[in-house]
Amino acid sequence: MTPTRRSFLLRTASAALFAAGLATQPALAADPIKIGLITALSGESARAGEALTRGMTIAIDEINASGGLLGGRQVVLVRRDDEGNPAKGMAAARELIYKEKVTVLFGGLDTPVSMAIVPIVNQEKVPFMGPWAAGTAITQNKGNPNFVFRVSAMDEIVDSAMVQYAQKTFQSAKPGMILVNNPWGESNEKGLDAALAAARIAPAGVEKFQPADLDVTPQLSRLKAAGADTLFLVGNVGPSAQVVKSLDRMGWKVPVVSHWGPAGGRFTELAGPNAKNVHFVQTYSFFGKQSPVGEKVMQALKAKYSDIKGPQDITPAVGVANAYDGMRLAALAIAQAGSTDGDAVRQGFYKIGKYEGLIKTYEQPFTPASHDALRENDYVWTHFVDNRILPVAGAQ
Repeated sequence: MTPTRRSFLLRTASAALFAAGLATQPALAADPIKIGLITALSGESARAGEALTRGMTIAIDEINASGGLLGGRQVVLVRRDDEGNPAKGMAAARELIYKEKVTVLFGGLDTPVSMAIVPIVNQEKVPFMGPWAAGTAITQNKGNPNFVFRVSAMDEIVDSAMVQYAQKTFQSAKPGMILVNNPWGESNEKGLDAALAAARIAPAGVEKFQPADLDVTPQLSRLKAAGADTLFLVGNVGPSAQVVKSLDRMGWKVPVVSHWGPAGGRFTELAGPNAKNVHFVQTYSFFGKQSPVGEKVMQALKAKYSDIKGPQDITPAVGVANAYDGMRLAALAIAQAGSTDGDAVRQGFYKIGKYEGLIKTYEQPFTPASHDALRENDYVWTHFVDNRILPVAGAQ
C-alpha cells in the first residue's frame, strides 16, 4: 500500500468515524439559544445590574420550564461586566456577538455605553434590547434597518413626565436643571427644553457636572441665585448623591425631581439621609395589588433569591420588571422568527401581538416606526425610604 493510498484510507475511515459520532450527538436543534447581557456587575451601579440579571433569569426559567424555544432548545444567559465604560461595553458586545454568538443582546445601564454598542449591533444584524438606558437616540438611531428595541423609559417621555410632576406636586414655576455632562445629560436637556416650552415655562438655568465631581455647590449656587424653585436632576447613582450632599452643605431645601439614575445602586449610602427627598421615575412597583403576572414573578423571585422576602427587597424593581418583560418579548420575537437569524428576529418583534406582561398588557409593542414599548402612562413616582425604593404617597 502506497503512503498516498494509506493516508487516503485513513482519512476516509476517520471521516466515517466522525460522521458516526455526529449521528450519536444531539441534533443541532438542541443547542442552547444564547442571550447576552452587558451591564454594570461591579461598582456603584452593580445593584441595578443584578436586578436586570434577576428579571431575565426568572423569565428564562419560565421559558425553559415550558419547553424552551424553537422545538425544545433551552435558553441560556451569558453576562459581561461593562463597568459603566463605553469601551468595555463595545469589547463585551464584540465578544458576545462573535465568540458566544448570542441571538439577542441586552444592555446596558448607561446611555453612553448603549450608544457605543448601537453601531455594532446594527452592522452585525444582532437584535439589541435595552432594559434600562433611556437616551432617546438609542432607539432613534437612524439605523436602516434598526436592530435596537427597548422596554424601558425614554428620555423625551420621562422629561415631559418630570415637568408635569413638578408642576402638580411642587407647583413649580421656575425649575432649574442640574445635568450630567455626557450624552445622557444632553438627551435630557433637549427633552426638558421641549417639555418646558410646551408648558410655557422658562427655566431658571441649566448647569452641568462631570460624573466624577465631588462637589457641585458652584453650579447649584448659580441656580439658587437665579431663583430656581425646583431642580430637575439627571445623573447616575454617584453624581446624583453628590448633588444631594452639595445641597446639604448649602442648606438649600429645594424639591428635586429626578430621572431614574438614583435607583441604580447605593444611593442612600452615598447621599445620606436626605436621599429620601429626591423623587424619581420608575416603570414598575411591586407594592400594591399585583396582576397575576406580578404575583407569579414575586413568588418566583422569593423562591429563587433568599434575600427577597417581599416587595421592599426588590430594588430597583424597574430593573427586574424591564428585564423580565424584555426577555419574554425577545422570546416571542424568536418564536415568531422561527429561527435565530438576526434579521428574522428583528422582524419577529414587529409580529408580536398581545402579550400580558409584568409592567402592562402589550398590544403590538413594536412597529417599524416605534421601537419603544413603554409610554408615559407606564411610569410611577418613587423615592428612597432607608435603602428601599417605595412609591411616593399619592403620586401617579
